[in-house]
Amino acid sequence: MPLLILSMTLLQAVRADTITVYTSANFAPLVIDGSRGIYHEAIDYLNKQAPQGTSFRLAYLPRKRLQMRLEDGSLDGIVIGMMPQWFDDVAQKKYLWTTPFAVDRFVLVSRAENPLQPDVAGALHGKTIGLTLGYVYPGIDEWIQRHGLLRHDAMSEEINLEKLRRGRIDCVAVSESVARYFVRLHALNSSLTLVDLPGRATERRFLVPLGRNDLYDKLSPIVKRMRDDPQWLRMTAKYQ
Repeated sequence: MPLLILSMTLLQAVRADTITVYTSANFAPLVIDGSRGIYHEAIDYLNKQAPQGTSFRLAYLPRKRLQMRLEDGSLDGIVIGMMPQWFDDVAQKKYLWTTPFAVDRFVLVSRAENPLQPDVAGALHGKTIGLTLGYVYPGIDEWIQRHGLLRHDAMSEEINLEKLRRGRIDCVAVSESVARYFVRLHALNSSLTLVDLPGRATERRFLVPLGRNDLYDKLSPIVKRMRDDPQWLRMTAKYQ
């Protein structure tokens, strides 16, 4: 009986030190087939660098449910791949934010046979643009409205790019890393055109709920050195 109690106590302690890392991403190269991709590599990296007795695991949560649980304080973990602007937290007072572990930017993707030219007056008016359902795009949303583009939402970036490929929409606004991975995967270098969109670069950070300094203190030093670590760069090179 004492051994059983001790075993249960140790098991509870291990579970208590397993930190759930939530993501609402379900598209390549961030998450591929639910078992690999950049975010899975990030979890592997954290587990290699974490203090003894601490581990991380990745879990999917739809964006709306993720935001709801953050706002009502019921999220039992941290979030990967976000930036303060997406959560109306530019001052970084609602949540705790790590430094970026990767930097990306948004691009406008169109078909090479009918490329869209944002610099030409009126060229975008009335064109359909694929975006992800439930997502807010600070700076880009205003740009879309100003140019008269018609928003068509889909469940993921991959679905939008496939719709573009089949000619069902005119263009897609998407992270450059996602677009380039899709182009390489389907050998579409001569079929799709990428143009930089206005606005700041996308900083992929970890979000920690306010008050969870215990989690932040474990995570922050690892992420701070992560972006320039040759080991991390090697782990993600295959997705570029």
